[in-house]
Parts: sequence; structure tokens; C-alpha cells
Amino acid sequence: MLRIPTAQPHALYGTAATRAIEAAAAAALPPHTLMQRAGQATARLALALAPHARCIWIACGGGNNGGDGLEAAALLHRAGHPVAVTWLGRPDALPPDARRSWQRARDAGVPFIDTPPALDPQDLCVDALLGIGLGPSSRAPDPRLLQWLEHLRTNAAPTLCVDLPSGLIADTGQWAPGFAPTRPPASQSHTLSLLTLKPGLFTAHGRDAAGTVWLDDLGVPAPHAPTAWLAGAPHGAARAHASHKGSFGDVAVVGGEGLHARGMGMTGAALLAASAALHGGAGRVMAALLDCGATAAFAQQLEIMLRRVDALDLARLTVVCGCGGGAAVTAVLPQVLREARRLVLDADALNAIAADGALQRLLQARGPATMLTPHPLEAARLLGTDTATVQADRLAAAQALAGRFGCTVLLKGSGSVIAAPGHTPLVNPTGNALLATGGTGDVLAGLAGALLARMPGDAFTAAAHACWLHGAAADAWPPARALTASRLAQALRPG
Repeated sequence: MLRIPTAQPHALYGTAATRAIEAAAAAALPPHTLMQRAGQATARLALALAPHARCIWIACGGGNNGGDGLEAAALLHRAGHPVAVTWLGRPDALPPDARRSWQRARDAGVPFIDTPPALDPQDLCVDALLGIGLGPSSRAPDPRLLQWLEHLRTNAAPTLCVDLPSGLIADTGQWAPGFAPTRPPASQSHTLSLLTLKPGLFTAHGRDAAGTVWLDDLGVPAPHAPTAWLAGAPHGAARAHASHKGSFGDVAVVGGEGLHARGMGMTGAALLAASAALHGGAGRVMAALLDCGATAAFAQQLEIMLRRVDALDLARLTVVCGCGGGAAVTAVLPQVLREARRLVLDADALNAIAADGALQRLLQARGPATMLTPHPLEAARLLGTDTATVQADRLAAAQALAGRFGCTVLLKGSGSVIAAPGHTPLVNPTGNALLATGGTGDVLAGLAGALLARMPGDAFTAAAHACWLHGAAADAWPPARALTASRLAQALRPG
């Protein structure tokens, strides 16, 4: 059994791939073997999480996930641990393996109860209601199931979810209709993913729902190609002593529209991106402001060189374009798209491209040394849809964008997704809610530019490393201290 995530990459398998692995294993093993192994894994982790529990409440559904819970209940009860089971099934409607586990629980004398018990913090709840047996179009849930879920989420004891938190969709990390919690959980959550890790545990609502994730592969290899990968930590080579600033690439940030008719200016976004590129290890960093008069903001960052856009040798540079660009970025985008050797497009550059077919065609002609870093609304504009559709399947949205424009896409959010043509998508495991503040996206774009400058032609790896390091900097930040974007930029470490 392995606790997830670590700094190592992990394969993620969607529902279809997981079911194929399960079916192949079931065909090769004696009947009931997988469910017995699942029950054993659940019982082991339950005891590790709550060794002094006075009550282990196991809420079991009427399918195979409930069978896993019943198997665990039989094992725990036989070993003398205090177990109580609520069960939604009917013996005559159970799948064969689940029926055998139900019979084993009955034969062991497991107490079956009708109402969830009162629990204390040292006790444990086990959610074995649904597992992966639920999709976005499933029928309305049993009212008792929803009542038990509410009790799981609101009582004082920690919860162990078997395979998935009930109601979470394995492929997307979205809640099925009617299952979204109405308030944050009252206690700690754990999820024991069985056979495979599922993408939905790590993106969208998955990270909040799953809590600490564990994996038990039940002794079954996974021969199928993964649906996605959970990204691992970058392994950067040490810098050679005989390096010079030209060894690590030149980054130019194009953005920072000054004050306009509505009294708004965004020079700070360009400064944040440039600062991130500098702290992220770029050899030289230039800032080409779209308002050449707004240079005072750079007085405290002396290492950043100011340039006019028309003075940049775009064919030799890695360009980060769009941070704080406002409407002014539209005028420079055609040249940037045609001439920049390597390019990171963010914020207002993405909005301008979404609104202009000619700019979209220029982007499509660029090739792979290009990275888009949209948040969900920007991604929706580029795809001609809405944010809800993007968030409903973040992996699919990122892959659709990558396919449409032929470049790397870093779709930001909880469990950021990195996709590119010819690559299995990545889900980033680092980062936290401290990043939910203005300017952190500009920092990510600047860091991505610094890494792309050092990885010519490998925008996918640059995006993955930038996303991991950006999130890791937030994870290392003291939770009691506010994390501003400027502090985040200064906390970055070169990959």
C-alpha cells in the first residue's frame, strides 16, 4: 500500500481502463479473490488510521463497492474490532462476489444497523457506498444514501473512502448531480484507491474530496496505457561551473498595459512575470512594456532590462506575452506569433486570440515550441464554450485545446492539467489555496518562460516543471502567512 502523492510520477487510469484491468484480473484469478484483497486492504488501512477506535462504522452500498466494505467488516469483526454496518443492498440483487462477502459478514456475526451511530474523533467512518459505480448521468440516488453521506461528512470521526469518495466521478473529479457537499468536511478524509489511481482524485473537486490518497493495486499489474500521469518532481541537472548567462536563455516579457481610459493599469502583471523568470533561472530577462512610460515599477528590480517591443529580436528569444496586456496586446500579437522563437501566451494574449480568427491561424502555424497557460474562463473562450463545460472534464478540455492549436496547454486550477499533441496528459499534484490571489498566474507564466528558454523545443516538459515548482513553492509557504504573488516569485527555485 502506497501513500500518494509523492515526488514520483504515478499512472492514472480512467473508469474504462480500470474496468478492463479489473476484468482481466478477475478472469485470471479464482472467484472472489479481488474483493477479498480489497477488503483486506481496507481493513488494514482502517486499523492504521484509527487503532483506538471504539466504533468503526462501515456504510455499504448495494454493489461491489459495498461488497468491499462488507469483506472488511467481516475481517475486522473476526479480529475483535468494534464494527457496525449500515447496508443498502438486497441479497437477491447482489453481484456474485458481493453476495459472498455479505454472507461472510453475516456468518461472522457483524452487527447490521439501520441508523448511523454517533462517533467520536478517535472512531472511523468507512465510505463503501458507490466507488466508481457512478457516472454523470446516473439516476437519482437513494435518499438513505444521501443521509448517510451527510453523516459521513459532518460527524467528528475521520472518513476512509473505498476507491472513491461516493458521488465523485472517477474520470473528471466532478460531483455527480445531487452529491456535492453543502459544507466543508468536519474531519479528515482519506481515500484508498483500489487497483489503479483515478484522474478525478487529483483535479477539479477531487483533491478536496479525497483528502489523503492511498493506493493498493491488489497485486494486479496495469498493462494498459494510462489515461494520464500524476506529475513527478523535476530532476534538474546541476549547473556547470563554467556556465554564463547565455547558457540559460533570454526571456522577454511583453505586456503591462499602462493607464487607459477607464483609469486601469496592469504594469504589475508584467513585472511579476519578469521577476518570476529571473528567480526561475533565466540567464537574462527583458520587459517590453506596452506603455513605455510606465517604467517606474521596475526601479526595485534592477536586473530586469527594459526594451521597446520593436527593439526585441524575437527570433532569438523566449517570449512571455499577455501578462497585463489589456487591449494593447492585440497590436503586437501578429508579430509575436510570427517571429518569436519560443512563446508562452497568457491572459490578455489568449483573450485576444480567442476573439480573432486571423490570430488563431497564426497560432496554429507556430508548431510545438509554444505554450498556452489559460485559466478555465480563458480556455472556454478559446474553445468557444463556457467555463462549466471546461471544468466538467478538465483533461478533455486541455487535450482539445492542444489539438486545436498544435501546442502545449497548461490548464490552471486545482490539479492543473498539462496536455500536448503526442503526449499523455499530466495532472499536477502540487499547490494549494494560497495561490488563489491576484498575480500568481503571471508568476507561473514567467517561470514557464524561464524553463522553456532552457528547454528548446520541449514546451511540454517546461510546462510540467514550471507547474510543479510553482505549486511546490506555495506548499512550502507557512500557512499562517499570506502569500502574495511577488513573494511567490521570490520564493521560486530554478528547476
